[in-house]
Amino acid sequence: MTILKQTFSSVKPIAAVFERAALAAGHPILAIHRAGPHARYKADASPVTEADEQAEAIILSELERACPDIPIVAEERAAAGHIPDIADGIFILVDPLDGTKEFINGHDDFTVNIALIENGVPISGFVYAPALGIAYAGGPEGAEKLWVDDSFRVSRRAPIRTRMAAAPDIAVASRSHRCSATEAFLNDCGAREIRTVGSSLKFCLIAEGVADIYPRFGRTMEWDTAAGDAVLRAAGGITVDLAGEPLRYGKTGRPDRADFANPDFLARCAGGLIAT
Repeated sequence: MTILKQTFSSVKPIAAVFERAALAAGHPILAIHRAGPHARYKADASPVTEADEQAEAIILSELERACPDIPIVAEERAAAGHIPDIADGIFILVDPLDGTKEFINGHDDFTVNIALIENGVPISGFVYAPALGIAYAGGPEGAEKLWVDDSFRVSRRAPIRTRMAAAPDIAVASRSHRCSATEAFLNDCGAREIRTVGSSLKFCLIAEGVADIYPRFGRTMEWDTAAGDAVLRAAGGITVDLAGEPLRYGKTGRPDRADFANPDFLARCAGGLIAT
């Protein structure tokens, strides 16, 4: 089945494509993870491995076959200078291996991220953690957690929702990207517990109701956040900038910031949660 931009009365077909592409990328990622990756560094000093490249090739092949009419902004392709025209407002964001530092250091909390953006909003997203055997999907019909077996097939699905909280009880924060502003927020937000987690799984933990807030101060890119943000919004949460506005996607042409770079943000559960 071919999915065109004009057919978005429902995103269910494209959600299935995202799921299929992400699970297929799990094969090389896990093989390289077990064998030991070889890292090199891009111009922005971020690491990349053969797993990033092989996974992106698989995902792009699947997406381009199923969705030939939809522009795709993918991390490694973008790093090489290949940016499609997204002026129509509908495009796909791909991070083939989010949490590359976790991956290189032997941790299991790395993910594959794929998201559909429409007019700046992430309306469908899929997050897959191959080493943990779990995935998360979110769209207009809600969010769900998936369990993936050793054959890269989904064995179980369950709907998820964020908790309702007037103040944060459990916060999640990055393992590899902590700064003084993050520490200050965590110290002041009132959470009784702080969990350290890599990659876009932080969004997903809030989405499934086991955490309440994720502060991120410092540079992230849209492909890092879009899929997890889509899952979180589908589960009843939201990601906002420090002015309280929902995080938007497709940010290009700004004189003071790189294309597709995010501002500082807070991802949070439902319930009017306010953190200081």
